[in-house]
Amino acid sequence: MVIVTSIAALRDILRDWRRAGDSIGLVPTMGALHEGHLSLIRHSRAAATRTCATIFVNPTQFGPNEDFASYPRTQQADQTKLRAAGVDLLFMPSVTEMYPPGHSTRVRVGPLGDTLDGTFRPGHFEGIATVVTKLLLQALPDVAVFGQKDYQQLLVIKRMVRDLDIPVRIEGAPTLREPDGLALSSRNAYLTSAERAIAPAICSVAQAVAEGGGPDREAARATDALERAGFGRVDYVTVRDAETLEPVTNASHPARVLAAAWLGRARLIDNVPVTGTPA
Repeated sequence: MVIVTSIAALRDILRDWRRAGDSIGLVPTMGALHEGHLSLIRHSRAAATRTCATIFVNPTQFGPNEDFASYPRTQQADQTKLRAAGVDLLFMPSVTEMYPPGHSTRVRVGPLGDTLDGTFRPGHFEGIATVVTKLLLQALPDVAVFGQKDYQQLLVIKRMVRDLDIPVRIEGAPTLREPDGLALSSRNAYLTSAERAIAPAICSVAQAVAEGGGPDREAARATDALERAGFGRVDYVTVRDAETLEPVTNASHPARVLAAAWLGRARLIDNVPVTGTPA
Protein backbone atom coordinates (compact mmCIF):
# COMPACT_ATOMS: atom_id res chain seq x y z
CA MET A 1 0.00 0.00 0.00
CA VAL A 2 1.39 3.37 -1.06
CA ILE A 3 0.75 6.29 1.32
CA VAL A 4 0.71 9.87 0.00
CA THR A 5 -0.11 13.18 1.64
CA SER A 6 -0.14 15.57 -1.33
CA ILE A 7 -2.70 16.03 -4.08
CA ALA A 8 0.08 16.10 -6.67
CA ALA A 9 1.41 12.69 -5.60
CA LEU A 10 -2.11 11.25 -5.53
CA ARG A 11 -2.76 12.43 -9.07
CA ASP A 12 0.59 11.19 -10.39
CA ILE A 13 0.03 7.63 -9.13
CA LEU A 14 -3.60 7.42 -10.24
CA ARG A 15 -2.69 8.81 -13.67
CA ASP A 16 -0.13 6.04 -14.14
CA TRP A 17 -2.66 3.39 -13.12
CA ARG A 18 -5.25 4.73 -15.55
CA ARG A 19 -2.70 4.70 -18.36
CA ALA A 20 -2.02 1.06 -17.52
CA GLY A 21 -5.72 0.32 -18.00
CA ASP A 22 -6.76 0.12 -14.35
CA SER A 23 -10.10 1.33 -13.06
CA ILE A 24 -10.10 3.29 -9.81
CA GLY A 25 -12.33 2.90 -6.78
CA LEU A 26 -12.39 5.56 -4.06
CA VAL A 27 -13.41 5.07 -0.42
CA PRO A 28 -13.34 8.35 1.53
CA THR A 29 -13.19 7.99 5.33
CA MET A 30 -12.39 10.02 8.44
CA GLY A 31 -10.41 7.15 9.91
CA ALA A 32 -11.10 5.34 13.21
CA LEU A 33 -11.82 2.42 10.93
CA HIS A 34 -14.07 -0.52 11.78
CA GLU A 35 -15.55 -3.46 9.89
CA GLY A 36 -18.13 -1.21 8.26
CA HIS A 37 -15.37 0.77 6.56
CA LEU A 38 -13.63 -2.43 5.51
CA SER A 39 -16.85 -3.61 3.87
CA LEU A 40 -16.67 -0.46 1.72
CA ILE A 41 -13.13 -1.41 0.76
CA ARG A 42 -14.30 -4.88 -0.27
CA HIS A 43 -17.11 -3.32 -2.30
CA SER A 44 -14.62 -1.06 -4.08
CA ARG A 45 -12.20 -3.90 -4.81
CA ALA A 46 -15.03 -5.84 -6.44
CA ALA A 47 -16.00 -2.82 -8.55
CA ALA A 48 -12.55 -1.60 -9.65
CA THR A 49 -9.06 -2.98 -10.22
CA ARG A 50 -7.40 -0.44 -7.90
CA THR A 51 -8.74 0.97 -4.63
CA CYS A 52 -7.75 4.29 -3.12
CA ALA A 53 -8.84 5.02 0.46
CA THR A 54 -8.64 8.42 2.09
CA ILE A 55 -8.36 9.41 5.74
CA PHE A 56 -9.19 13.02 6.46
CA VAL A 57 -11.05 14.39 9.48
CA ASN A 58 -12.81 17.19 7.64
CA PRO A 59 -13.18 20.31 9.79
CA THR A 60 -15.80 21.96 7.58
CA GLN A 61 -18.47 19.37 8.39
CA PHE A 62 -18.20 19.90 12.15
CA GLY A 63 -20.13 22.63 13.94
CA PRO A 64 -18.47 24.95 16.49
CA ASN A 65 -19.69 22.85 19.44
CA GLU A 66 -19.13 19.43 17.87
CA ASP A 67 -16.41 16.84 18.36
CA PHE A 68 -13.78 17.76 15.75
CA ALA A 69 -10.96 17.98 18.31
CA SER A 70 -11.94 14.76 20.09
CA TYR A 71 -12.98 12.72 17.05
CA PRO A 72 -11.16 9.34 17.26
CA ARG A 73 -7.85 9.32 15.40
CA THR A 74 -6.13 5.93 15.08
CA GLN A 75 -3.81 6.33 12.10
CA GLN A 76 -1.40 3.45 12.73
CA ALA A 77 -4.18 0.95 13.40
CA ASP A 78 -6.08 2.28 10.37
CA GLN A 79 -3.08 1.78 8.10
CA THR A 80 -2.67 -1.80 9.30
CA LYS A 81 -6.32 -2.55 8.58
CA LEU A 82 -6.20 -1.00 5.13
CA ARG A 83 -3.07 -2.92 4.17
CA ALA A 84 -4.68 -6.17 5.26
CA ALA A 85 -7.84 -5.28 3.31
CA GLY A 86 -5.85 -4.90 0.08
CA VAL A 87 -5.97 -1.13 -0.40
CA ASP A 88 -3.54 0.02 -3.10
CA LEU A 89 -3.21 3.68 -2.17
CA LEU A 90 -3.94 5.68 0.98
CA PHE A 91 -4.33 9.45 0.73
CA MET A 92 -3.84 11.25 4.07
CA PRO A 93 -3.81 15.01 3.39
CA SER A 94 -3.37 17.72 6.00
CA VAL A 95 -6.00 20.39 6.57
CA THR A 96 -3.83 22.96 4.79
CA GLU A 97 -3.39 20.61 1.81
CA MET A 98 -7.16 20.33 1.44
CA TYR A 99 -7.99 23.92 2.41
CA PRO A 100 -5.06 26.21 1.52
CA PRO A 101 -5.00 29.73 2.99
CA GLY A 102 -7.70 31.82 1.36
CA HIS A 103 -9.90 28.84 0.44
CA SER A 104 -13.47 30.16 0.33
CA THR A 105 -15.51 28.08 -2.14
CA ARG A 106 -18.26 25.87 -0.73
CA VAL A 107 -20.69 23.41 -2.34
CA ARG A 108 -24.31 23.55 -1.19
CA VAL A 109 -26.80 20.92 -2.33
CA GLY A 110 -30.09 22.58 -1.37
CA PRO A 111 -33.20 20.97 0.15
CA LEU A 112 -31.65 17.50 0.51
CA GLY A 113 -28.98 18.97 2.75
CA ASP A 114 -31.22 21.36 4.65
CA THR A 115 -33.58 18.82 6.22
CA LEU A 116 -33.11 16.28 9.05
CA ASP A 117 -29.41 16.32 9.97
CA GLY A 118 -29.07 19.55 8.01
CA THR A 119 -31.50 21.15 10.47
CA PHE A 120 -29.76 19.87 13.58
CA ARG A 121 -26.22 20.29 12.23
CA PRO A 122 -26.21 23.56 10.22
CA GLY A 123 -23.49 23.59 7.58
CA HIS A 124 -22.77 19.87 7.99
CA PHE A 125 -23.74 18.80 4.48
CA GLU A 126 -22.15 21.86 2.91
CA GLY A 127 -18.89 20.68 4.49
CA ILE A 128 -19.42 17.13 3.26
CA ALA A 129 -20.40 18.20 -0.25
CA THR A 130 -17.35 20.46 -0.45
CA VAL A 131 -14.79 17.91 0.72
CA VAL A 132 -16.25 15.05 -1.33
CA THR A 133 -16.31 17.23 -4.45
CA LYS A 134 -12.63 18.00 -3.88
CA LEU A 135 -11.73 14.34 -3.32
CA LEU A 136 -13.60 13.24 -6.44
CA LEU A 137 -11.87 15.88 -8.57
CA GLN A 138 -8.49 15.08 -7.04
CA ALA A 139 -8.78 11.32 -7.63
CA LEU A 140 -11.16 11.19 -10.63
CA PRO A 141 -12.26 7.64 -9.71
CA ASP A 142 -14.53 5.45 -11.78
CA VAL A 143 -16.56 4.56 -8.70
CA ALA A 144 -16.78 5.92 -5.15
CA VAL A 145 -18.30 3.92 -2.31
CA PHE A 146 -20.22 5.25 0.69
CA GLY A 147 -22.16 3.48 3.42
CA GLN A 148 -25.94 3.43 3.59
CA LYS A 149 -25.76 4.01 7.35
CA ASP A 150 -25.21 7.69 6.54
CA TYR A 151 -28.25 7.60 4.28
CA GLN A 152 -28.84 11.33 3.94
CA GLN A 153 -25.15 11.85 3.19
CA LEU A 154 -25.36 9.23 0.43
CA LEU A 155 -28.33 11.00 -1.18
CA VAL A 156 -26.60 14.39 -0.90
CA ILE A 157 -23.50 13.05 -2.65
CA LYS A 158 -25.51 11.38 -5.40
CA ARG A 159 -27.41 14.60 -6.05
CA MET A 160 -24.23 16.68 -6.03
CA VAL A 161 -22.52 14.37 -8.52
CA ARG A 162 -25.56 14.46 -10.79
CA ASP A 163 -26.02 18.22 -10.62
CA LEU A 164 -22.34 19.05 -11.15
CA ASP A 165 -21.81 16.42 -13.90
CA ILE A 166 -18.92 14.79 -12.04
CA PRO A 167 -18.07 11.64 -14.03
CA VAL A 168 -18.11 9.06 -11.23
CA ARG A 169 -20.49 6.27 -10.24
CA ILE A 170 -21.62 6.56 -6.62
CA GLU A 171 -22.46 3.25 -4.96
CA GLY A 172 -24.01 2.73 -1.54
CA ALA A 173 -22.92 -0.29 0.50
CA PRO A 174 -25.24 -1.94 3.05
CA THR A 175 -25.05 -0.99 6.73
CA LEU A 176 -23.06 -3.42 8.85
CA ARG A 177 -24.40 -4.12 12.34
CA GLU A 178 -23.36 -5.75 15.57
CA PRO A 179 -25.21 -8.98 16.43
CA ASP A 180 -27.64 -6.96 18.59
CA GLY A 181 -28.48 -4.63 15.69
CA LEU A 182 -26.39 -1.55 16.50
CA ALA A 183 -24.98 -0.02 13.31
CA LEU A 184 -21.19 0.12 13.27
CA SER A 185 -19.89 3.65 13.77
CA SER A 186 -16.63 5.26 14.86
CA ARG A 187 -18.59 7.28 17.42
CA ASN A 188 -19.72 4.08 19.16
CA ALA A 189 -16.37 4.35 20.92
CA TYR A 190 -17.88 7.19 22.97
CA LEU A 191 -20.43 4.85 24.58
CA THR A 192 -19.97 3.64 28.13
CA SER A 193 -20.76 -0.01 28.83
CA ALA A 194 -24.18 0.97 30.22
CA GLU A 195 -24.93 3.15 27.18
CA ARG A 196 -23.73 0.41 24.82
CA ALA A 197 -26.41 -1.89 26.29
CA ILE A 198 -29.08 0.73 25.51
CA ALA A 199 -27.81 1.75 22.06
CA PRO A 200 -29.43 -1.04 19.94
CA ALA A 201 -32.86 0.44 20.79
CA ILE A 202 -32.40 3.01 18.02
CA CYS A 203 -32.39 0.18 15.48
CA SER A 204 -35.22 -1.79 17.06
CA VAL A 205 -37.58 1.19 17.33
CA ALA A 206 -36.82 2.26 13.74
CA GLN A 207 -37.49 -1.29 12.60
CA ALA A 208 -40.80 -1.31 14.49
CA VAL A 209 -41.86 1.85 12.67
CA ALA A 210 -40.83 0.32 9.33
CA GLU A 211 -42.74 -2.90 9.97
CA GLY A 212 -45.79 -0.92 11.03
CA GLY A 213 -45.90 0.70 7.62
CA GLY A 214 -44.19 3.88 8.73
CA PRO A 215 -47.05 6.24 9.61
CA ASP A 216 -46.25 9.40 11.57
CA ARG A 217 -48.04 8.14 14.68
CA GLU A 218 -45.65 5.17 14.79
CA ALA A 219 -42.68 7.54 14.55
CA ALA A 220 -44.03 9.62 17.44
CA ARG A 221 -44.35 6.51 19.58
CA ALA A 222 -40.78 5.57 18.63
CA THR A 223 -39.52 8.85 20.08
CA ASP A 224 -41.21 7.99 23.37
CA ALA A 225 -39.73 4.49 23.25
CA LEU A 226 -36.19 5.84 22.81
CA GLU A 227 -36.61 8.19 25.75
CA ARG A 228 -37.94 5.38 27.91
CA ALA A 229 -34.97 3.21 26.88
CA GLY A 230 -32.59 5.82 28.26
CA PHE A 231 -31.69 8.03 25.31
CA GLY A 232 -31.35 11.75 25.93
CA ARG A 233 -32.46 14.20 23.27
CA VAL A 234 -34.16 12.58 20.29
CA ASP A 235 -33.54 14.79 17.27
CA TYR A 236 -35.93 12.90 15.03
CA VAL A 237 -37.61 9.63 14.18
CA THR A 238 -39.36 10.16 10.89
CA VAL A 239 -40.59 8.47 7.73
CA ARG A 240 -39.45 10.06 4.49
CA ASP A 241 -39.47 9.43 0.77
CA ALA A 242 -36.37 7.32 0.15
CA GLU A 243 -35.24 9.45 -2.81
CA THR A 244 -36.19 13.03 -1.89
CA LEU A 245 -36.36 12.88 1.95
CA GLU A 246 -39.64 14.77 1.72
CA PRO A 247 -42.61 13.66 3.84
CA VAL A 248 -44.24 10.59 2.33
CA THR A 249 -47.26 11.44 0.17
CA ASN A 250 -47.37 8.41 -2.15
CA ALA A 251 -47.56 4.97 -0.54
CA SER A 252 -46.22 3.33 -3.71
CA HIS A 253 -42.87 5.18 -3.48
CA PRO A 254 -39.92 3.71 -1.56
CA ALA A 255 -39.84 5.07 1.99
CA ARG A 256 -37.25 5.11 4.73
CA VAL A 257 -37.35 5.45 8.50
CA LEU A 258 -34.55 7.74 9.69
CA ALA A 259 -33.61 8.36 13.31
CA ALA A 260 -31.07 10.42 15.24
CA ALA A 261 -30.75 10.56 19.02
CA TRP A 262 -28.21 11.30 21.73
CA LEU A 263 -26.87 8.73 24.16
CA GLY A 264 -24.31 10.31 26.45
CA ARG A 265 -21.58 11.87 24.28
CA ALA A 266 -22.62 9.89 21.20
CA ARG A 267 -25.13 11.06 18.64
CA LEU A 268 -26.38 7.87 17.00
CA ILE A 269 -28.10 7.73 13.62
CA ASP A 270 -29.83 4.85 11.87
CA ASN A 271 -32.19 4.13 9.00
CA VAL A 272 -34.16 1.19 7.65
CA PRO A 273 -36.46 0.75 4.63
CA VAL A 274 -40.19 0.74 5.28
CA THR A 275 -41.58 -2.77 4.92
CA GLY A 276 -43.43 -3.26 1.67
CA THR A 277 -41.53 -0.61 -0.27
CA PRO A 278 -38.35 -1.12 -2.32
CA ALA A 279 -35.18 -0.89 -0.18
